[in-house]
Amino acid sequence: MNLSTSPSRINIAIDGPAGAGKSTVARLVASTLHYIYIDTGAMYRTLTMKALEAGLTAEDAEQVTRLAERLDITLLPGPEGQRVLADGEDVTSHIRSLDVNRNVSHFAKIEGVRSRMAALQRLMAQQKGVVMDGRDIGTHVLPDAELKIFLTASPRVRAERRFQELGENPGVTLEELERDIAERDRLDEEREIAPLSRAPDARLVDSDGRTAQEVADEIVQWGQQIARTISPEEK
Repeated sequence: MNLSTSPSRINIAIDGPAGAGKSTVARLVASTLHYIYIDTGAMYRTLTMKALEAGLTAEDAEQVTRLAERLDITLLPGPEGQRVLADGEDVTSHIRSLDVNRNVSHFAKIEGVRSRMAALQRLMAQQKGVVMDGRDIGTHVLPDAELKIFLTASPRVRAERRFQELGENPGVTLEELERDIAERDRLDEEREIAPLSRAPDARLVDSDGRTAQEVADEIVQWGQQIARTISPEEK
């Protein structure tokens, strides 16, 4: 049974630290359930890339916020995964650069940026049937999501995954990447606006030693179970 034929469609929020596998798992869940996948991290990465190109830093909060308000970000499904457009330009590969990795948490903590992104994300989820991943989805963006997941993994495993994503010439050692991830965790957890934290009603899922498909299958089962308990009047 797939969720598209269930009485109701629900929203699924997947939060967790960098490199936990959120995007991969969320894509698999959305594909299985025929839902829309929204990669909120890609939205912040796109803003970060454009800010860096403009010579801005996280200290330029007002200018970065204005940039976020006028920046047109489009997320498109594709056969090889989600494509990301910034003002019509395909930036899918560019937003995964080491420079963006090291700066995105600094820009993401700007209050005006988070407010703008959260507003866009809530609009995307209004019609239900959305799988959204990020760091504050269950706690801040979609606190009423019917299914909330907090996906985590050990820092070493997360560093290894990021290292593989960077390809043949990563430009950084695995040890440096692990330190970068630990620092990003600290910044995400300590920021004043919508910090990374597990929602009280989120299900904790550790992806160490598990494939993305195994984790996704478990989440799909939970989603189907919840959808069957919701009457059409509650949609």
